Amino acid sequence: MIATLQQWKDSGRLLYWQGQQVFVVDSVDQDPAAGEKPVLLVVHGYPTSSWDFSHLWPQLSASFRVVAADLLGLGFSSKPRPHRYCMAEQADLMEFVLLQLGVQDCHVLAHDYGDTVTQELLARDLERPQSRYQSVILLNGGLFPETHHARTLQKLMAGPLGPLLARLTSRSKLLGTFSSVFGSNSQPDEPTLEAVWQLVNYNHGLLVLPPLLGYIAERRQFRERWVKALREARMPLALVNGSADPVSGAHMVARFREVLGSRHFIRELPGIGHYPQLEAPAAVLTACQEFWQQIAAA
Repeated sequence: MIATLQQWKDSGRLLYWQGQQVFVVDSVDQDPAAGEKPVLLVVHGYPTSSWDFSHLWPQLSASFRVVAADLLGLGFSSKPRPHRYCMAEQADLMEFVLLQLGVQDCHVLAHDYGDTVTQELLARDLERPQSRYQSVILLNGGLFPETHHARTLQKLMAGPLGPLLARLTSRSKLLGTFSSVFGSNSQPDEPTLEAVWQLVNYNHGLLVLPPLLGYIAERRQFRERWVKALREARMPLALVNGSADPVSGAHMVARFREVLGSRHFIRELPGIGHYPQLEAPAAVLTACQEFWQQIAAA
Protein backbone atom coordinates (compact mmCIF):
# COMPACT_ATOMS: atom_id res chain seq x y z
CA MET A 1 0.00 0.00 0.00
CA ILE A 2 1.35 3.41 -0.99
CA ALA A 3 1.50 5.92 1.82
CA THR A 4 -0.40 9.15 1.41
CA LEU A 5 1.59 12.31 1.96
CA GLN A 6 0.03 12.75 5.41
CA GLN A 7 0.79 9.14 6.35
CA TRP A 8 4.36 9.64 5.20
CA LYS A 9 4.73 12.76 7.31
CA ASP A 10 3.21 11.01 10.33
CA SER A 11 5.67 8.12 9.96
CA GLY A 12 8.71 10.40 10.26
CA ARG A 13 10.31 12.55 12.92
CA LEU A 14 12.43 15.67 13.11
CA LEU A 15 16.11 15.87 13.95
CA TYR A 16 17.72 19.22 14.72
CA TRP A 17 20.92 20.09 12.89
CA GLN A 18 22.71 23.44 12.86
CA GLY A 19 19.53 25.27 13.80
CA GLN A 20 17.48 23.51 11.11
CA GLN A 21 14.86 20.78 11.18
CA VAL A 22 15.58 17.61 9.22
CA PHE A 23 12.68 15.28 8.44
CA VAL A 24 13.68 11.63 8.75
CA VAL A 25 11.82 8.38 8.16
CA ASP A 26 13.41 5.30 9.70
CA SER A 27 11.72 1.92 9.30
CA VAL A 28 12.96 0.88 12.74
CA ASP A 29 10.43 3.32 14.23
CA GLN A 30 7.60 1.18 12.84
CA ASP A 31 9.35 -2.17 13.25
CA PRO A 32 11.93 -2.42 16.05
CA ALA A 33 13.11 -5.74 14.60
CA ALA A 34 14.43 -3.78 11.61
CA GLY A 35 17.38 -2.84 13.80
CA GLU A 36 18.82 -6.29 13.08
CA LYS A 37 18.74 -5.78 9.30
CA PRO A 38 21.37 -4.15 7.07
CA VAL A 39 20.76 -0.42 6.56
CA LEU A 40 19.68 1.11 3.27
CA LEU A 41 20.10 4.88 3.03
CA VAL A 42 17.74 6.52 0.52
CA VAL A 43 18.68 9.91 -0.96
CA HIS A 44 15.98 11.70 -2.97
CA GLY A 45 16.00 14.23 -5.81
CA TYR A 46 15.02 17.80 -6.71
CA PRO A 47 12.45 19.29 -6.27
CA THR A 48 10.66 16.55 -4.37
CA SER A 49 11.40 14.54 -1.22
CA SER A 50 11.88 11.16 0.38
CA TRP A 51 8.19 10.50 -0.31
CA ASP A 52 9.32 9.59 -3.84
CA PHE A 53 10.37 6.23 -2.40
CA SER A 54 7.14 5.52 -0.53
CA HIS A 55 6.06 3.29 -3.43
CA LEU A 56 9.03 0.99 -2.70
CA TRP A 57 9.15 1.38 1.06
CA PRO A 58 7.23 -1.75 2.17
CA GLN A 59 9.24 -4.03 -0.12
CA LEU A 60 12.58 -2.44 0.78
CA SER A 61 11.73 -2.60 4.47
CA ALA A 62 11.26 -6.35 4.20
CA SER A 63 15.02 -6.74 3.69
CA PHE A 64 16.54 -3.58 5.14
CA ARG A 65 16.33 -1.04 7.87
CA VAL A 66 15.49 1.80 5.50
CA VAL A 67 16.50 5.35 6.38
CA ALA A 68 15.46 8.42 4.39
CA ALA A 69 15.85 12.13 5.07
CA ASP A 70 14.47 15.16 3.28
CA LEU A 71 17.41 17.25 2.16
CA LEU A 72 17.68 20.85 3.31
CA GLY A 73 15.29 23.07 1.36
CA LEU A 74 13.12 20.16 0.25
CA GLY A 75 10.17 18.13 1.49
CA PHE A 76 9.36 18.50 5.18
CA SER A 77 12.83 19.67 6.20
CA SER A 78 13.63 23.34 6.91
CA LYS A 79 13.83 25.67 3.92
CA PRO A 80 15.99 28.56 5.07
CA ARG A 81 16.25 31.70 2.98
CA PRO A 82 18.35 33.49 2.13
CA HIS A 83 20.75 30.56 2.15
CA ARG A 84 23.57 29.25 0.01
CA TYR A 85 22.62 25.66 -0.70
CA CYS A 86 25.46 23.37 -1.74
CA MET A 87 26.24 19.68 -2.08
CA ALA A 88 28.86 19.70 0.66
CA GLU A 89 26.22 20.86 3.12
CA GLN A 90 23.71 18.26 1.94
CA ALA A 91 26.36 15.56 2.34
CA ASP A 92 27.08 16.88 5.85
CA LEU A 93 23.37 16.54 6.59
CA MET A 94 23.25 12.91 5.44
CA GLU A 95 26.33 12.05 7.48
CA PHE A 96 24.72 13.72 10.50
CA VAL A 97 21.58 11.61 10.05
CA LEU A 98 23.63 8.40 9.94
CA LEU A 99 25.54 9.47 13.04
CA GLN A 100 22.39 10.35 14.97
CA LEU A 101 20.79 7.01 14.09
CA GLY A 102 23.90 5.07 15.06
CA VAL A 103 24.52 3.73 11.56
CA GLN A 104 28.11 2.64 10.96
CA ASP A 105 27.78 1.33 7.41
CA CYS A 106 25.00 1.05 4.86
CA HIS A 107 23.84 0.44 1.33
CA VAL A 108 22.71 3.49 -0.69
CA LEU A 109 19.82 4.05 -3.13
CA ALA A 110 19.83 7.53 -4.66
CA HIS A 111 18.02 9.52 -7.34
CA ASP A 112 18.66 12.75 -9.31
CA TYR A 113 19.98 15.50 -6.97
CA GLY A 114 20.56 12.69 -4.48
CA ASP A 115 22.97 11.06 -6.94
CA THR A 116 25.19 14.13 -6.72
CA VAL A 117 24.96 14.16 -2.92
CA THR A 118 26.01 10.51 -3.05
CA GLN A 119 28.93 11.31 -5.34
CA GLU A 120 30.18 13.78 -2.72
CA LEU A 121 29.72 11.13 -0.01
CA LEU A 122 31.75 8.68 -2.12
CA ALA A 123 34.46 11.28 -2.70
CA ARG A 124 34.80 11.65 1.06
CA ASP A 125 34.69 7.88 1.42
CA LEU A 126 37.85 7.55 -0.66
CA GLU A 127 39.69 9.45 2.09
CA ARG A 128 38.78 6.82 4.73
CA PRO A 129 40.82 3.70 5.45
CA GLN A 130 37.76 1.53 4.85
CA SER A 131 34.52 2.22 2.99
CA ARG A 132 31.35 2.69 5.00
CA TYR A 133 29.12 2.02 1.96
CA GLN A 134 28.43 -1.60 1.11
CA SER A 135 26.78 -0.90 -2.25
CA VAL A 136 25.37 2.04 -4.21
CA ILE A 137 22.46 2.12 -6.66
CA LEU A 138 21.94 5.30 -8.68
CA LEU A 139 18.67 6.11 -10.42
CA ASN A 140 18.36 8.79 -13.14
CA GLY A 141 20.60 11.75 -12.32
CA GLY A 142 23.19 14.18 -13.65
CA LEU A 143 26.29 12.08 -13.03
CA PHE A 144 28.13 13.99 -15.75
CA PRO A 145 27.44 17.70 -16.38
CA GLU A 146 27.97 17.23 -20.11
CA THR A 147 24.98 14.88 -20.33
CA HIS A 148 22.61 16.77 -17.99
CA HIS A 149 19.84 18.40 -20.05
CA ALA A 150 18.03 20.67 -17.61
CA ARG A 151 14.46 21.72 -18.39
CA THR A 152 13.85 25.29 -19.60
CA LEU A 153 12.16 26.31 -16.33
CA GLN A 154 15.17 25.06 -14.36
CA LYS A 155 17.60 26.99 -16.55
CA LEU A 156 15.60 30.17 -16.09
CA MET A 157 15.22 29.68 -12.35
CA ALA A 158 18.96 29.13 -12.02
CA GLY A 159 19.57 32.58 -13.51
CA PRO A 160 19.15 36.12 -12.18
CA LEU A 161 15.39 36.03 -12.76
CA GLY A 162 15.02 32.93 -10.58
CA PRO A 163 13.53 34.60 -7.47
CA LEU A 164 10.92 36.42 -9.54
CA LEU A 165 10.04 33.31 -11.54
CA ALA A 166 9.65 31.31 -8.34
CA ARG A 167 7.08 33.78 -7.04
CA LEU A 168 5.20 33.70 -10.34
CA THR A 169 5.33 29.94 -10.94
CA SER A 170 1.86 28.44 -11.08
CA ARG A 171 0.75 24.94 -10.21
CA SER A 172 0.18 24.09 -13.87
CA LYS A 173 3.59 25.41 -14.94
CA LEU A 174 5.57 23.59 -12.29
CA LEU A 175 3.68 20.33 -12.63
CA GLY A 176 3.82 20.58 -16.42
CA THR A 177 7.60 20.69 -16.21
CA PHE A 178 7.56 17.83 -13.69
CA SER A 179 5.37 15.68 -15.96
CA SER A 180 7.50 16.44 -19.02
CA VAL A 181 10.35 14.30 -17.71
CA PHE A 182 8.14 11.21 -17.31
CA GLY A 183 7.66 8.59 -20.00
CA SER A 184 4.72 9.11 -22.34
CA ASN A 185 3.00 5.97 -21.02
CA SER A 186 3.96 6.40 -17.37
CA GLN A 187 2.72 9.89 -16.61
CA PRO A 188 2.09 10.85 -12.95
CA ASP A 189 -1.47 10.51 -11.71
CA GLU A 190 -3.38 13.31 -10.00
CA PRO A 191 -2.61 12.19 -6.41
CA THR A 192 1.11 12.19 -7.25
CA LEU A 193 0.91 15.63 -8.83
CA GLU A 194 -0.96 17.03 -5.84
CA ALA A 195 1.59 15.51 -3.44
CA VAL A 196 4.46 17.08 -5.37
CA TRP A 197 2.73 20.47 -5.36
CA GLN A 198 2.15 20.26 -1.61
CA LEU A 199 5.74 19.22 -0.93
CA VAL A 200 7.20 22.00 -3.03
CA ASN A 201 4.97 24.59 -1.37
CA TYR A 202 5.45 23.30 2.17
CA ASN A 203 6.96 26.11 4.28
CA HIS A 204 7.17 28.43 1.23
CA GLY A 205 9.41 25.97 -0.59
CA LEU A 206 8.84 27.52 -4.01
CA LEU A 207 11.03 30.43 -2.95
CA VAL A 208 14.08 28.24 -2.34
CA LEU A 209 13.95 26.35 -5.64
CA PRO A 210 16.24 28.89 -7.39
CA PRO A 211 19.11 28.78 -4.86
CA LEU A 212 18.86 24.98 -4.74
CA LEU A 213 19.59 24.96 -8.47
CA GLY A 214 23.14 25.97 -7.69
CA TYR A 215 23.85 22.25 -8.08
CA ILE A 216 23.96 22.74 -11.87
CA ALA A 217 27.04 24.96 -11.60
CA GLU A 218 28.51 22.77 -8.87
CA ARG A 219 28.39 19.73 -11.12
CA ARG A 220 30.64 21.55 -13.57
CA GLN A 221 32.89 22.94 -10.84
CA PHE A 222 33.42 19.60 -9.10
CA ARG A 223 33.16 17.28 -12.10
CA GLU A 224 36.64 15.81 -11.64
CA ARG A 225 36.07 15.11 -7.93
CA TRP A 226 32.64 13.54 -8.41
CA VAL A 227 33.47 11.47 -11.48
CA LYS A 228 36.59 10.21 -9.73
CA ALA A 229 34.34 9.13 -6.85
CA LEU A 230 32.52 6.84 -9.28
CA ARG A 231 35.64 5.63 -11.08
CA GLU A 232 37.39 4.69 -7.85
CA ALA A 233 34.35 3.56 -5.85
CA ARG A 234 35.32 0.73 -3.52
CA MET A 235 31.89 -0.88 -3.37
CA PRO A 236 29.60 -2.54 -5.94
CA LEU A 237 27.96 0.18 -8.03
CA ALA A 238 24.73 -0.05 -10.04
CA LEU A 239 22.85 2.21 -12.42
CA VAL A 240 19.09 1.70 -12.88
CA ASN A 241 17.85 4.20 -15.43
CA GLY A 242 14.69 5.22 -17.25
CA SER A 243 15.74 5.44 -20.91
CA ALA A 244 13.02 7.89 -22.00
CA ASP A 245 14.17 10.58 -19.57
CA PRO A 246 15.02 13.76 -21.55
CA VAL A 247 17.22 14.99 -18.68
CA SER A 248 19.38 11.96 -17.85
CA GLY A 249 18.10 9.11 -19.99
CA ALA A 250 19.73 6.73 -22.47
CA HIS A 251 22.30 9.36 -23.44
CA MET A 252 23.55 9.50 -19.85
CA VAL A 253 23.85 5.70 -19.68
CA ALA A 254 25.93 5.75 -22.86
CA ARG A 255 28.26 8.28 -21.25
CA PHE A 256 28.38 6.17 -18.07
CA ARG A 257 29.66 3.23 -20.15
CA GLU A 258 32.21 5.46 -21.92
CA VAL A 259 33.61 6.85 -18.68
CA LEU A 260 33.29 3.87 -16.33
CA GLY A 261 33.21 0.90 -18.67
CA SER A 262 30.79 -2.01 -18.47
CA ARG A 263 31.98 -3.66 -15.27
CA HIS A 264 29.14 -2.19 -13.22
CA PHE A 265 25.58 -3.45 -13.00
CA ILE A 266 23.45 -1.47 -15.46
CA ARG A 267 19.73 -1.87 -16.00
CA GLU A 268 17.94 0.29 -18.56
CA LEU A 269 14.14 0.68 -18.39
CA PRO A 270 12.72 1.36 -21.89
CA GLY A 271 9.89 3.88 -22.05
CA ILE A 272 10.43 5.04 -18.47
CA GLY A 273 11.39 8.61 -17.69
CA HIS A 274 13.22 10.51 -14.97
CA TYR A 275 11.34 9.09 -11.96
CA PRO A 276 11.58 5.29 -12.36
CA GLN A 277 10.69 4.71 -8.70
CA LEU A 278 7.33 6.41 -9.36
CA GLU A 279 6.79 5.29 -12.94
CA ALA A 280 7.86 1.64 -12.70
CA PRO A 281 8.42 0.75 -9.04
CA ALA A 282 8.14 -3.01 -9.66
CA ALA A 283 10.83 -2.89 -12.36
CA VAL A 284 13.11 -0.80 -10.15
CA LEU A 285 12.62 -3.19 -7.24
CA THR A 286 13.39 -6.20 -9.45
CA ALA A 287 16.59 -4.58 -10.71
CA CYS A 288 17.69 -3.61 -7.20
CA GLN A 289 17.02 -7.08 -5.85
CA GLU A 290 18.95 -8.66 -8.71
CA PHE A 291 21.91 -6.41 -7.93
CA TRP A 292 21.82 -7.17 -4.21
CA GLN A 293 21.54 -10.91 -4.93
CA GLN A 294 24.62 -10.72 -7.12
CA ILE A 295 26.51 -9.03 -4.28
CA ALA A 296 25.38 -11.68 -1.82
CA ALA A 297 26.42 -14.46 -4.19
CA ALA A 298 29.83 -12.87 -4.70
